[in-house]
Amino acid sequence: MAESVVSNVATRLGDLVRKEAIFLWEVEEQVNRLRRELSWMKSFLRDADSRQAEDERLRQWVAEIRDIAYDAEDVIETYALKMASKRKGGLLNCMKWSACCLRECWRLHKVRSEIEEITTQITVLIQRLQAYGIKEISSSDGAGAASSSSSSSRKKQLRQTYPHTVESFVVGFENDIKQLASVLVDEETHCGRVASICGIGGLGKTTLARKVFHHSQVRNHFNFFVWAFVSQQFQRKIVWKAILSGLGVNIDERAGPAGILNLDEQVLAGDLYSFLKENKCLVVLDDIWSAEDWDLLRDAFPMEDTTSKILLTSRNMDVALHADSRGYLHQLQCLTDEDGWKLLQHVAFPTSDSDSADYAIEEKMEELGKDMVKQCFGLPLAIVVLGGVLAKMHSLNDWQNVHENVKSYLKRGRGLGTYDVLTLSYDNLPAYLKPCFLYLSVFPEDYEIRVDKLIQLWVAEDIVSVAENEGDGEEMAEDVAERYLNELVERYMVLVGKRDASLKIKTCRMHDLVRDLCLSKAKQENFTCIGVNNINSSSAAGKVRRLAMHDSFVMINHFKIPHLRSALFFDDLSEILVELFISDWLCKFLFKYWSDEDNYDREATTWQIIFMHLAMHKIQGFIRYICMNFKLLRVLHFEGVPLSGCKLGGDISSLIHLRYLSVGEGFFSFCLSSSISKLRCLQTLDLSGYTTLYVPDVFGRMERLRHLYLPSDFLTKTKLKLDNLRSMQTLINFNTKDCNLGDLSCMKNLRRLGIITPFIVENFREGLNLNPPIITSKHLRSLSIKTNTELQHDRSIDPRRLTYLLSSCVNIYELELCVKINKLPEPQHISSNIASICLSLSELDEDPLPTLEKFPKLRVLQLSDQAFTGAVMVCFAQGFPRLVSLSITCLENLEEVKVNEGAMPNLQNLTIAKCRKLKMLPVELKFITTLKELVMEEMPKAFKDKLVQAEEDYYKVQHVPSVIFQNCDD
Repeated sequence: MAESVVSNVATRLGDLVRKEAIFLWEVEEQVNRLRRELSWMKSFLRDADSRQAEDERLRQWVAEIRDIAYDAEDVIETYALKMASKRKGGLLNCMKWSACCLRECWRLHKVRSEIEEITTQITVLIQRLQAYGIKEISSSDGAGAASSSSSSSRKKQLRQTYPHTVESFVVGFENDIKQLASVLVDEETHCGRVASICGIGGLGKTTLARKVFHHSQVRNHFNFFVWAFVSQQFQRKIVWKAILSGLGVNIDERAGPAGILNLDEQVLAGDLYSFLKENKCLVVLDDIWSAEDWDLLRDAFPMEDTTSKILLTSRNMDVALHADSRGYLHQLQCLTDEDGWKLLQHVAFPTSDSDSADYAIEEKMEELGKDMVKQCFGLPLAIVVLGGVLAKMHSLNDWQNVHENVKSYLKRGRGLGTYDVLTLSYDNLPAYLKPCFLYLSVFPEDYEIRVDKLIQLWVAEDIVSVAENEGDGEEMAEDVAERYLNELVERYMVLVGKRDASLKIKTCRMHDLVRDLCLSKAKQENFTCIGVNNINSSSAAGKVRRLAMHDSFVMINHFKIPHLRSALFFDDLSEILVELFISDWLCKFLFKYWSDEDNYDREATTWQIIFMHLAMHKIQGFIRYICMNFKLLRVLHFEGVPLSGCKLGGDISSLIHLRYLSVGEGFFSFCLSSSISKLRCLQTLDLSGYTTLYVPDVFGRMERLRHLYLPSDFLTKTKLKLDNLRSMQTLINFNTKDCNLGDLSCMKNLRRLGIITPFIVENFREGLNLNPPIITSKHLRSLSIKTNTELQHDRSIDPRRLTYLLSSCVNIYELELCVKINKLPEPQHISSNIASICLSLSELDEDPLPTLEKFPKLRVLQLSDQAFTGAVMVCFAQGFPRLVSLSITCLENLEEVKVNEGAMPNLQNLTIAKCRKLKMLPVELKFITTLKELVMEEMPKAFKDKLVQAEEDYYKVQHVPSVIFQNCDD
C-alpha cells in the first residue's frame, strides 16, 4: 500500500510544480529533488510492501516512508495554496502581499527548511534500509529469509489440493453440481471449451470442482481426467509436466539427467496440445489467480476442434471472462443459514466419533450454534473452521465462550484459518487497488455504499489521480475509479448491490468477513482510524490521517489530530442529541418525553423545538472546532448529523485543502456562508439533504468543482452564475428560476443533470435549427427534469421546448420526466441509447407504450402518478425487446393493459400499484417465461382474489417464482 501512496504523492508533487509554478518557483528546486527521491523509492517499496508482514523492521520502515510522503505533500500543497490565495484577487490583495513581504520571506525560509528536512529524513531512511534492512532481509541464507521461505512453503502445502480427497458431506451444492456437469458434457461448439467456478476465497470452489470431477455423468463422458493445482507462484513447465503425467504421458526419458526444467517449453506445450486435441479429456486447473497466469498456460490447451474441456477455479472473474469468451461462468453463492447449520452439525458432531455419536444437542446449544453460523455469513470455510473448534467442546459453557469470541476463533483455526485465506486475496491485489479496498473501511457495517459518492471520495483523496489533460480524449479520474471498482468486484472483494439500467454499479457492499479483513488491514497500515476510542495517545493522534465515526462524534474535540485529512461522520440523530446533553438531566428527560408517542402533542413539540435549538448550538461549536483545528482536511462528510439551524460560517475558509464537503440533512433552515468561495480545491459539494437553504452566488470562483448537489428548493439574492464551472460532471437540482440555463452550454464534461421548473427556455425560437444547443456535453448520461408540485397544474412544458432540450442530449441512457407534458416527443428526438425512462405527473392523453416500445435498448420503464390519464394501454408484438423491469403506479384511470404475444420477451420484474380501476392482468402474461417477480400493491381485493391458486386468473401467473401482494385488501 505504501508504494501506491508514495507513487501518488510523487505524481502529485509533479502536478503541483506544473500547475502552481508561479507560486512555487521559489522552492521549485527543493520540490523536484524531493519528488525524485520519492520516485526512486517506489522500486524498493514494490517488494517491501509484499514482505512487510514477515518482518517487523520492514513494516516500521514502510510506515515511516508513507508518513514522510504525506508530510511532504502537506507542506508543499499548503504553501502553494496560501500563496495562490494571497496573490490572486486583484490590486488590494497584491498591496496586502507587498506590505507583508517580510513575513512572506520568513514563510518561504520556513518552507524551504521543512522540505530540506523531509529530504534529509528520506536520505537517512534509505541509508538505514541499505545498511540494516535490505541486506539481511534479502539474503538467501539469513535466518529471516529462511523463516519467511519456510512459512510461505508451509502455507502453500496447506493450500495444495488433490482430486482424490472428496468431501463425503456437502450441502448447498446440489444444483451447482448438476449444472456444471451438464455444461461439461455438452459437446455443442457454441458452449466454449472452458467452464469456470468463481467466487471469494473459502466459498467452496475446490470442493465443488472435486464433486463435479467425480460426478458419474462426467466420468461416463470423458476418457481421461487430470487435476492440476496452479496457485500464485508456479512454473508453467512444472504444471504442463504434471498434466501430462496425470494423463499417462511419460516424458521423463526425454527430460534426461537435468530433469523436467531441461525440456524445451515448445516440446511440452506441443505434446500436451496434441494429446488434448486427439482425446476426450477433462483438465481441472485449480486456483488460477490472474488472466496473466492463464496466458502463460493457454498455449498448451486447444480451444477449437477438440472434445476436451477445461474446468478452472479462480477468485477473479476476469480470469474466466478472459480464458474463453464463449465459456461458462459459474459464480458460487454463499450458503443459506439452514445449510450452514447442517454443515456445522456435521463437522462439530462427527458420527464416527464414539464419544459424540449418541450426543444430543441441547436447545440452548442449538440456538448458539445457529447464531454462530450467521456470523460466518454463508462462507463454508468459516463454518468448517468453527465446527473444528466446537468438535472438542461438548459443554454449554464452552459453546458460550466460543459464541462470545467467534471472530477470534475464525482467525485462528487449524492450518489456514479463514483470515489467512482471505488475506491471500488482499495480498494479491495490485498496488493501485489496495488503497481503494482499504478505503471501504470508513463505512459502517452493513452499509449500502453509493458508488458515485465512493468514486468522488477516491478522487478527492488522490487515491485515483486527476490526469492533467483529462476530458480531452483522455479518461476522467472518475472513469479510472469506476474501472478500479469493477476490478474489486471481479476479485470478489466487493459485492454488487444495485445496478442501473445500463448495468453500471449503483451501490455496493462488502461480505462481513471481508470487511473484518479490511478493518484489520486498515488499522495495520494506519490507513483509517474508526472512532476516537482507537486514538490512545497524542503520538497516535499525530499519525491519524483518516477518521471515520460510526456511532459517536462529539468526543473528537478532546483530541489534537494535526495531520487529519479526512473526517467522515455517520451518526443517528437521536444518539447524537442524547450524547450532546449526556450531563444535562433535564434535556435527557425532555428527549425521553419527546420520544414517547403518547406525549407527542403541542407541549412536546414546543419542548422539541427548544431541545433542537440547544442541540444545534452544540453542533455549531463542534463544526467551528473542526474548521479551526483540522486545517489539512480534504474530506468532510456528515451523514445523519443534523446541521439544521447552523451556519457554515467564515471558519470554513480556513480549510483550504478541502475537496469534498457533504453537509448531511436537516429539517430547519441552514445557512451557507459566502466564505465557501475560498475553497478553490473543492471538487464535490453536496447540499441536497436540505429542502430550504440560503445559497450565495459563490460558485463562479470555484473552478475545480466537479460535482454540485444543490437543495431542491433554495434561497438566493441573485441568480447563481455557473458558467465558469467547466469541469462540472454532476449538477443536481439546477433550478431555472435561480440559475441561467445558458450556463449549461459551458459544461463540456457534464454527465448527470437534474433540472427543476424548466418553463423558460432562453434564446428559444420557432425554428429548432436556429437555436444554439442548451447542452453541449457529449458525455451526458442521465437527465432529470422536474417541476414543483404546486406549479404542476398551472403550466406545462411546451412540447417544442422539451424537444429542443432533448435533441442536444445525444448519448443519455437515463431520462426522468416529472412534469406535465401532455404529449411525448417523437422518438427521433430522444437518444437511441436510452435504457431507462421514468414518467410521472406527465398527464399524457395518448397511450405512451406504442412510442416507448420503439426504443431498442430500453430496459427499465416506470409510469407513475398520472403519467397517463387514459383507460387503455397496448403493447404490440415484438415491442420492448430488452425491457427487464416495468412499473405501473398510481394511474387512476387505467382499466386495461393489453400485451400482444411476443412483446416484452425479457421482462423479469413487473410492479402494479394503486391502479384501482384495473380489472385484470393481461392473458399474454403467461407467455412471458422470463418473469421472475410480480408485485401488486394496494390493489382491490377482488383483483387479488382472481390470482390466487385455483381461481380464474391463476394460470396467468402460475409460472412466476415470486408473486407478492402488499396491502391488497379493501
